[in-house]
Amino acid sequence: MIEVENLTKHYGHHTAVDGLTFTADAGEIVGLLGPNGAGKTTTMRMLTGFMPPTSGSARIAGFDIFTDSLEVRKRVGYLPERVPLYPDMTVKGYVTFWAELRGAKQPRQQAERALEMVNLSDRRNTLVRNLSKGMRQRLGLAQALVHDPQVVILDEPTIGIDPQQVIEVRERVRALRQQHTVLFSTHILSEAEQICDRVVIINKGKIVAQGAPNALRQQLQHGVNLYVQISGANSATAGRLLSDLRGVQSVEAQGDGFIVRARQGADVRGDIAQRVVQAGYTLLEMRPVAMTLEEIFLDIVGKGQAS
Repeated sequence: MIEVENLTKHYGHHTAVDGLTFTADAGEIVGLLGPNGAGKTTTMRMLTGFMPPTSGSARIAGFDIFTDSLEVRKRVGYLPERVPLYPDMTVKGYVTFWAELRGAKQPRQQAERALEMVNLSDRRNTLVRNLSKGMRQRLGLAQALVHDPQVVILDEPTIGIDPQQVIEVRERVRALRQQHTVLFSTHILSEAEQICDRVVIINKGKIVAQGAPNALRQQLQHGVNLYVQISGANSATAGRLLSDLRGVQSVEAQGDGFIVRARQGADVRGDIAQRVVQAGYTLLEMRPVAMTLEEIFLDIVGKGQAS
């Protein structure tokens, strides 16, 4: 449904997007994940026809974004980071206006359907200026959906709204996979884990990793992380005891215990148990801990910035 190959965008001597290649299948939710300035918004603007790429190619529903731009726009719904709203229009009038712009055969009926999808039907006669920030975000989502596009592209859809409204918007996004392919950008790690089938991690315009969150953990988790809790030794002593073990890469205090990261291929469980007992302490707990997507992200982006 979305096919991107070596997509690149230069602004003068600055490269905002550098050779991106990824896909999104029908009914899939793919997240573009990266820090501010990573190139997420520029990528989305190219895919929606707002700006041309410098080089590379992309196809939406089989149509090239450069040579078939009009056909692409018919099949894409776009929610930009800043929603273009007209404050003196009513909610229904605004969505109907967008339906007419997109050539809908029954604009009023399609506007009603879009408002139902985002739970704004009871606000249809309210002026846009009187909506809360969260409701305006949902209204922006309604305009993106009003022409029933095959692909929905959302740029930071939950930024700047309160926690309850964040939950509502995330539920709407999850529900979209039933009829649409969804590509959305975020820098909120927990959001990507909750919503995405796959994530594409971007840093400085380049893809540094991509895949399902669980697959990324298996691929990028170096060694084994263990949570270890020791009784009878103070924190400093226990930390030194664990750090001195061969095969241990790092030790970080967490709660009443420590996260011990082993080097690739090293199994330090037996050594930990033996060292603790020999030192006269008690091993209260030792269990494996999977890396979170946030830890993977920070590890990858941190390495990219260091290089």
